[in-house]
Amino acid sequence: MSWKSIKTVGRQAGAIAVATAALVTAYASPALAADFSGKRVELIMPFQEGGGTDTWGRFWVPHLSKHLPGNPSVVVRNIPGGGSTTGANQFEARARPDGLTLLGTSASTHFPYLLNDRRVRFEAKDWEVILGSPTGGVVFVRPELGVQSAADMGKLRGQSLKYGSQGATSLDLVPLLAFDIMGLNVDAVFGMQGRGAGRLAFERGEVNIDYQTSSAYINNVKPLIEANQAVPLFSWGMLDSNGNIVRDPSFPDLPSFPEAYEMAFGEKPSGPAWEAYKSFFIAGFPAQKMLVLPKGTPSEIVEAYRAAATAAINDPAFQENREAALGEYEQVVGKPAEVMMEQAFSVSEESRNWVRNWLTEKYSVQF
Repeated sequence: MSWKSIKTVGRQAGAIAVATAALVTAYASPALAADFSGKRVELIMPFQEGGGTDTWGRFWVPHLSKHLPGNPSVVVRNIPGGGSTTGANQFEARARPDGLTLLGTSASTHFPYLLNDRRVRFEAKDWEVILGSPTGGVVFVRPELGVQSAADMGKLRGQSLKYGSQGATSLDLVPLLAFDIMGLNVDAVFGMQGRGAGRLAFERGEVNIDYQTSSAYINNVKPLIEANQAVPLFSWGMLDSNGNIVRDPSFPDLPSFPEAYEMAFGEKPSGPAWEAYKSFFIAGFPAQKMLVLPKGTPSEIVEAYRAAATAAINDPAFQENREAALGEYEQVVGKPAEVMMEQAFSVSEESRNWVRNWLTEKYSVQF
């Protein structure tokens, strides 16, 4: 995958503003063909309540209700399990193309699909994407480990670390790869039903290293840091317009993962593991969350949703409260979201095979 091609999913406020204005005009007339008056729209959330994707989806719900034609009620239905494949499989099998069922995805949904996981019963590339949300994430540890910042990362090597994981082929693939590249001795405790469950295990002291996506970190982890119950280390980072991993704009005071690696080892990361990490990082974070309709949804319904998302983004009420749920990331709607979706499902065969082999050797994952 070309780094240059990822520019579309970066934080490019000017380009998004132009695309947003165009979308308002393009979707104004077709949107009138769809009417959801008196209807109930269900947003399938394939995670438990409280995690980053659930927080993100619940932020969007009232704005969709407000801006969809006919102002339908929009409700969240949580269907956790299988690293999010359970809910996605149900969406694929049961959702009708009538605009009354949506799916909120994250990389925990994308990764099993990209890895040809046998649990997957959906064809993600056939979904109709409404919007995409880049996001980031922050790694943090318990203070008992004796570190105060990423500058102390060396103190973690050799210590026994525990991490509550949804599964090796979920979005946790990115942190598990990062921990391995960093040379940390991390025991992954599998079976968590969402990142919210992982955070609760961290709060109870059952695990001592964790990460949360941006929205969950801002809402749920910062209070732990203020109470001296957690120590932030680094963010995953974000892509700049040239495809370089730079500091996350939501967490400018924290080093990115490549920076943290260089602080620990005195050199930039490189090698096959690093190349594989970058591929799945891109699929997992710059192109992370998506709101989709099922295959075959009529164009007038798809365009009504895109118009509603565009109108929501321009709504002062949306802008006033967006940071806690979305971080400092521009939302991508319509055709740019289609490009984002294409990028998310374009991991190279070389990186796919490397990661599959690593997962089998490290975690006995069978494909």
